[in-house]
Amino acid sequence: MKENSSANKNLIQALKFLAFSVSAGVIQIISDTIMLQVFHFAPWLSYLIALVLSVLWNFTFNRKFTFHSAKNIPIAMLKVAGYYLVFTPLSTWWTKVLTENFLWNEYLVLILTMVINFVTEFLFQKFLVFNESNKKQDDTEQTDGNAN
Repeated sequence: MKENSSANKNLIQALKFLAFSVSAGVIQIISDTIMLQVFHFAPWLSYLIALVLSVLWNFTFNRKFTFHSAKNIPIAMLKVAGYYLVFTPLSTWWTKVLTENFLWNEYLVLILTMVINFVTEFLFQKFLVFNESNKKQDDTEQTDGNAN
């Protein structure tokens, strides 16, 4: 019974994370498009600014509604910042290389990058950023007899 409950919880978390990530993706695509089409920024710069906007949105809502974590917000933010200290230079670099050297379409590169970001960030947040919160919540549910 506990395994089924845990599987349901994981599925609900993944669906919530997907919903908030889609909303962050909309913010990222709209802001990236505005910077490319209106301001004529370089694709890598448009991507970078749009990414920062979407990360702030996504972190705020996933922390509160997906992972239900109100503890150690500064620590959680630092962990997510650490993820993006690795992801951002890599993704900015491959955006530049793929769009300028290989002439890939900017939007194709953006969509592929967003998929990579979605998968890796969900795993990072679930298992490294909010893992302790999830463990404590699971322990509380077990002692209360309220396994959901």
